Amino acid sequence: MNGGTLLERLDGLEARFQEVRLLITDPDVIADMKRYVRLNREYHELEAIVEARDKYLKAKRNLEEAIEMIASEQDPELRQMAHEEKDSATERLAALEEEIRMMLVPADPEDSKNVIMEIRGGTGGDEAALFAGDLFRMYERFCESKGWKVAVSSCSEGTSGGFKEIIFSVSGTNVYGTLKYESGVHRVQRVPVTETQGRIHTSAATVAVLPEADAIDVQINESEIRWDTFRSSGAGGQNVNKVESGVRLRYNWRDSDTGTTEEILIECTETRDQPRNKERALSRLRSIIYDREHQKHMDKITTRRRSMVSTGDRSAKIRTYNYPQGRITDHRINYTIYNLPEFMDGNIQDCIDHLAVAENAERLKESGL
Repeated sequence: MNGGTLLERLDGLEARFQEVRLLITDPDVIADMKRYVRLNREYHELEAIVEARDKYLKAKRNLEEAIEMIASEQDPELRQMAHEEKDSATERLAALEEEIRMMLVPADPEDSKNVIMEIRGGTGGDEAALFAGDLFRMYERFCESKGWKVAVSSCSEGTSGGFKEIIFSVSGTNVYGTLKYESGVHRVQRVPVTETQGRIHTSAATVAVLPEADAIDVQINESEIRWDTFRSSGAGGQNVNKVESGVRLRYNWRDSDTGTTEEILIECTETRDQPRNKERALSRLRSIIYDREHQKHMDKITTRRRSMVSTGDRSAKIRTYNYPQGRITDHRINYTIYNLPEFMDGNIQDCIDHLAVAENAERLKESGL
């Protein structure tokens, strides 16, 4: 991208920034919470771009002044200083242009959201449940290293350990933008603890990462929700089997495109407080419906362009964990490393960084930047 074209786009965004800055102080806009939240988010995104634009213009002026000094100055020392300033300004311009190019790529509006994650044991029986448990511990340790909060909503334990299914929320900074790459089928190759012949088995678990929806994101007719309560089971002290703190939610969601209706069933035993469990269940309902609508939108995009990283089919095999070789392979970007114990201990950031770089390269190409 040449400097003129870049500055033209930045000038247009600077004008939009000034417009949005006025809009978010308008009482009518403030009264429309959905519009206000959207504009406020846009304001902060544009603010960062405008700040980068100012730095770019300053570096451009410094470069022009250095070139002018080289052409007009006779003093050797001053000319040398001008050459050094020219080199420095040229480097700054190149770095700022790359930074701005990335900022101009349309951001995923879900990236800043918290998430609800679902891990389910797939093919492989007891071994799949054990692997689902290993994945949960991996994500739990990764989230702990990021300072994020993990809260389990519900789980179904496997007969030999692990989980047939576990659902949990993760809250923190830029959670969905980091964990969205984990959606898909995770395959494990290892000798199960129940295997007496030492044969390697292949099992799988599915991971779904759903952006947590805000109340303003989804329209739900709460009068149509059917609630049941039940007694919790498992660890929990005196409350267990005595107080009906667990909640069960049923809601019929209608697909506006096809007209079909689907019953959504959610159970929550996260806390001993029934009202809080109802809030968590309702939050999860919003996220599931939001995800359905968001996925329909992404499917329409996929018909035109299928990203190899985070917008493909969730049923696709994305990663293999090979224990005999100590190997991790992410099939979307041909990423292979041999530090499986560290990876399973939550050290997954490097893989996520490679996936983000690959997706950003695709988005840059698509946007013509």
